[in-house]
Amino acid sequence: MSLVLASAWQPRGELARFERLLPQLSQLYRAIVITTPPTIDAQLLQSLNELPNVKAVPTTEWFQGRHLALAEALKTQPNYIHAIDFDRALRWIETRPSELTSIAQRSQTHCLIIGRTWQAYATHARALIETERTSNTMASFFLGMPMDISAGARGFTPVAAHFILANSPPLDALGTDAEWPVLLHRGGFKLNYCEVDGLDWEIPDQFQAQAADAEAQQSQAAHYDSQIEHWRYRVEVAQRIVQAGIAAARRPLQFLS
Repeated sequence: MSLVLASAWQPRGELARFERLLPQLSQLYRAIVITTPPTIDAQLLQSLNELPNVKAVPTTEWFQGRHLALAEALKTQPNYIHAIDFDRALRWIETRPSELTSIAQRSQTHCLIIGRTWQAYATHARALIETERTSNTMASFFLGMPMDISAGARGFTPVAAHFILANSPPLDALGTDAEWPVLLHRGGFKLNYCEVDGLDWEIPDQFQAQAADAEAQQSQAAHYDSQIEHWRYRVEVAQRIVQAGIAAARRPLQFLS
């Protein structure tokens, strides 16, 4: 089976980690497609595109990142696509490679929503945990079962990916957390669900030589929660995800011929 990774990524000092982990990623993915902000440094973009099996594409507007990654991944003619923000994918392969390998091997036939175990969720700041409770509850209602959709990690067949792009306007990348599963559910696609430990909190990894340990995650979470602007932002994010999910539930669908 041909598995391709489709990732949006705003680089924050992870290039050395990427280069170190690329051999492991290449064992799982035939191609790694990355979309970046339009402001990415030209030298960094060139360095990414010189890596084997990597295609890095800058967006014209950053909110289009996840959509463009999915579209570019389809051009590689995959059998299956993993859509995961790249900072999360890096942490997953570095900290729990066997788990990611297992998910990749067992998921290459169906659409898959990948959520977090409570152990993984508990590493996040409370500002994320409490606000994502709202977006997860809304999406779970539409999908008919409890799911954590807010990690933004999914697996798609090419047909499902084409259906998403036909029905999801590239207006808000974060809104896709709910929008894409709701669209697939309405379109009659079977959604499988699993929870993993490898989607624990990735933000503390930024500008670090390796993935943060549990102590660093806990320290960063306390610092994050101490700033009221982070709570305001996470409330806004949850609202955007909820609004995108509701819009997807109401939108007339275009079915593929």
